[in-house]
Amino acid sequence: MIATDSFVFLHLHKSGGSFANDCIRQHLPGARELGYHLPRSLIPTELAALPVLGLVRNPWSYYVSWYSFQKQRPRPNALFRVLSNEGQLDFDTTIHNMLDLGQDDVLLARLVELLPAQYGNGGLNLPGFALKPIRSSGLGFYSFLYRYMYDGGPAAAHIGLMEDLPHSLLALLARAEQPVSTALRAYALGAPRRNPSEHAAYASYYQPPLRDRIASQDAAVIDAHGYRFGA
Repeated sequence: MIATDSFVFLHLHKSGGSFANDCIRQHLPGARELGYHLPRSLIPTELAALPVLGLVRNPWSYYVSWYSFQKQRPRPNALFRVLSNEGQLDFDTTIHNMLDLGQDDVLLARLVELLPAQYGNGGLNLPGFALKPIRSSGLGFYSFLYRYMYDGGPAAAHIGLMEDLPHSLLALLARAEQPVSTALRAYALGAPRRNPSEHAAYASYYQPPLRDRIASQDAAVIDAHGYRFGA
């Protein structure tokens, strides 16, 4: 969560937020970090009237990026360890488990027990109590994170597409009536991405049952932002 005098930027997990955070912190005087991966519900009261900005990505792409990033880490997070059975399960089975969190009480309880009891300052930063509302929601994990991060304010958040990250970020700043310096524009258009995951084209990871399950459980995000599988 980055606050300025013009807006608050929220960092949705694995959706281009690290790049946007760096750009904002380095080029907007007075920008300050209030916490890592914190949701809209934790914006301080005195800042609640500011426009809320954020980014989103294709959900099918998100699951591949998340799995690949965690699989390559020396010490994956608790979410990956539980859903992949300590790295023994393949992508397909792991993501099916992820989509089961809302309906598998045993799996959810095991994960909630391993997640932190309070907010920290790194990683996914999703305490156990914050994940509990996924139960019976019918949502895919990414759609749950999206609502958890962006819902709850007096007006809809302004959301840009990660797939066109430089132009999306500049358009979001314009929506917030934030002046953009030459240096900020040059950074947005030319700096390398942060924390990219190494993996093949995301569509190659999917069998039809998992592809279609994400289409159903993440339909709200897919439809709202015009995503299509393989595009």
